[in-house]
Amino acid sequence: MGAVLAPPVHAQIGSTTPVRIGVVGPFTGPSADFGVPMLNGIKLAVDEINAVGGYLGRPLELVVKDDTADPEQGRKVSQELLNDKVVATIGFCNTGVALKSIDLFQEAKSPLIVPCSTGTAVTAKYPSPQSYIFRVQGRDALQAPFMVEDIVKRGWDKVAIFADTTGYGEGGYADVVAALAAKNLKPVYVSRFALGVKDLSAELTAARSAGANVIFSYTVGQENAVIANGKKALNWKVPQVGPWTLSFPFFLEGAKDAAEGALMVQTFVAEPSNERRASFLSSYTRKYQRKVAVPMAAANAYDATYLLMYSFLGIRDGNLNGKAIKEALEGKMKTYYGVVSTYEKPFSVEDKDAITRNMLVIGMVKNGAITFAYPEDAKRNLIIQRKQ
Repeated sequence: MGAVLAPPVHAQIGSTTPVRIGVVGPFTGPSADFGVPMLNGIKLAVDEINAVGGYLGRPLELVVKDDTADPEQGRKVSQELLNDKVVATIGFCNTGVALKSIDLFQEAKSPLIVPCSTGTAVTAKYPSPQSYIFRVQGRDALQAPFMVEDIVKRGWDKVAIFADTTGYGEGGYADVVAALAAKNLKPVYVSRFALGVKDLSAELTAARSAGANVIFSYTVGQENAVIANGKKALNWKVPQVGPWTLSFPFFLEGAKDAAEGALMVQTFVAEPSNERRASFLSSYTRKYQRKVAVPMAAANAYDATYLLMYSFLGIRDGNLNGKAIKEALEGKMKTYYGVVSTYEKPFSVEDKDAITRNMLVIGMVKNGAITFAYPEDAKRNLIIQRKQ
């Protein structure tokens, strides 16, 4: 994939000073299960880019900071990255952490590309023309209605919402309620809980008593498994649906057979449906000696890294300042044939989200892994979707 990176002959030829790119995410702690695949996707892309000469002969160099999924730590390490004079940053898995830190990047006019955090507010905080915050991920305002449409189509209209009290859960809960309202529905039961909760059996019993025929869970970690295991203990056979976090190891390994049949929104399912995806999956497995734990996190981050590199190639004089990178991301870029999508004008002055609704599919837990819920999605996946 790196072979397409033919640099323009003008610009700072001869310089071998590394181009420093910041990376921030949860590489230890409760969200490391998707933070580490995000980092691995970025490293894989950087290795490929550097193998064909980097940017005008300058290698890309990652400055990696661990936010441990803690908002205060995230803000501290974000400031460290800016002090380190990185040209741009790729990062954030947790919406609450992102929202605590993005003002630093905005005020410094230092571009940030978010490959994992889905909170709608992340790219809505600043007016788009002025915003330095970009995203390569399906925001919750896309994921929630997409999932609601699917459950309504399946005839599940009595929805119990289980959402944590983090920034992620708060935003997701609001998006689900709005998506239900658009279908003239209200949740029949709502449970809000703190991260780390070990037992939700009383809340599940109340949801069952309220007549719920589906549980929409919006939480980031083991709490999804607490819901599934609690449901199983009550012998309550009601489907569990949600955003992409239901594809995480915390859920699949924590709930085991109780996770079977769960449905979630995905931008990328780890099946080699075309040459680009097959190449990415085999390269990842070869480099890290394991299958990718959260394929969406790795694939979105890999694509985000290439998009940043393509923005550099759109800067005619080689001066990688924040304003120039922002403007290049907004339109002065060649098409990038990525893993998740073909990115033809992924961003614009008015739009900082690269992922659109047509790129989403419904995934399903089957035999402990994620596959396509619908055969037609598997077929559609043979053709890489473009932004609409």
